[in-house]
Amino acid sequence: MIMISLKKNTFDMSKLYFISLGCTRNLIDSEVMIGYLQKNGYSITLDLKKSDVIVVNTCGFLQEAREEAYQILDEVFKNKKNRSKVIITGCMANLFKDDLVKRYPEIFSIITAGHLENILDTIKVKQINTSILSHLQKKDLTRTITTPKHLAYLKIAEGCSKRCAYCIIPKIKGPLKSRSISSILKEFKLLIKNGVYEVNLIAQDLLDFQKDQNIKRGLITLVKEILKIKKDFWLRLLYVYPDDITDEFIDLLASDIRICKYLDIPIQHISDNILKKMNRKTSKKRIFEIFEKIKSKMPDFSFRTSIMVGFPGETEKDFNELIDFIKKFQIDNLAVFKYSNEKHALSYNMKDQVDEKVKQQRFDILTKLQFELTQKRNKKLIGKSFDVLIDGYHKDSNLLAVARNYSQAYDIDSSIIINDIAKIKSFGKIQKVKIIDSSGYDLIASI
Repeated sequence: MIMISLKKNTFDMSKLYFISLGCTRNLIDSEVMIGYLQKNGYSITLDLKKSDVIVVNTCGFLQEAREEAYQILDEVFKNKKNRSKVIITGCMANLFKDDLVKRYPEIFSIITAGHLENILDTIKVKQINTSILSHLQKKDLTRTITTPKHLAYLKIAEGCSKRCAYCIIPKIKGPLKSRSISSILKEFKLLIKNGVYEVNLIAQDLLDFQKDQNIKRGLITLVKEILKIKKDFWLRLLYVYPDDITDEFIDLLASDIRICKYLDIPIQHISDNILKKMNRKTSKKRIFEIFEKIKSKMPDFSFRTSIMVGFPGETEKDFNELIDFIKKFQIDNLAVFKYSNEKHALSYNMKDQVDEKVKQQRFDILTKLQFELTQKRNKKLIGKSFDVLIDGYHKDSNLLAVARNYSQAYDIDSSIIINDIAKIKSFGKIQKVKIIDSSGYDLIASI
């Protein structure tokens, strides 16, 4: 069971500066490490130059992510005080540890997610402690929530047993490892007890939950158990691949108002030609059927997806199928990626690699199209009212607040900007707003 600490220790031995990169699954690992270090007397500082220990939790999924980590580490080593110890964790600590040591010989320690409970030892004694184990199998780990107090992520599994040709996550995180339903329910109830209203279930693919234990309906069973809890909350399901979306699952989504009518379905592509090369276990026909069934049962359902341009062998015809898909289904929130040719991926030596200029052109076309479609959808929302969850002040001004309705996931999707904050009762609560305008991807509203 992962215990959750929402308060910092008052005693202070050393100052900790923490940088968490990458996805929300990484963020939970960061929260476990922060909680454990705070429990042992470390206090958080926002000043790098005053820190005694600097922990960088890296993302190594793509070359672009690794370059970001290198840029941050360059700044860390340039600006830290001489005695500060730098600890590297996360994806790069596993698959790219040799590159890290070669580039930064002054790194004090390297540790991966399977050894997070040893983070204190890695600060005291210089070491490299790596494996593809997961801390989810550990017990009695303290976790400090770093998101707004009314929102939290709950990781139900780690790793992945799929064989998508472009992806190196299985080599970084290892095969699928699911938590027990009882441990998840205990953590969920503790989150709710401590004032969390929105809980986001996360895993590489939620519908793979318990497949490592030869259980096929694990997620459905888990969600049904969560819904037995007699409390008000938002339950959001992030990262659901289309492979195993069934009628039973769709019925479950529609069965309870507390389940956000929202899914993040990373389809990556829609062309059967490319899906096959990617080793994706679905098809264009199947994806269409899923989106149409969900919309038929829940017309106001909101979709988020990610798509990749420039996969080896992607033709103009394949790319045009992506354009048609986006136009047809009016995806609410879309992430577009350019294919990154990772040397540890199955696709690394594939023929017909797409030129970088072509990738960029296709990327620009899709992002421009998505923006135009979003603008049109936003204009149609002006004058309508929604129940929204008030997150807090706007990052640029305390005269504005930000909120989201069920169709917007925290930190990754667009948001609703509120301009009459005097009427807000409290952050972290539901209030009704009226949309009065739009700005970029965001909506503007009044209470």
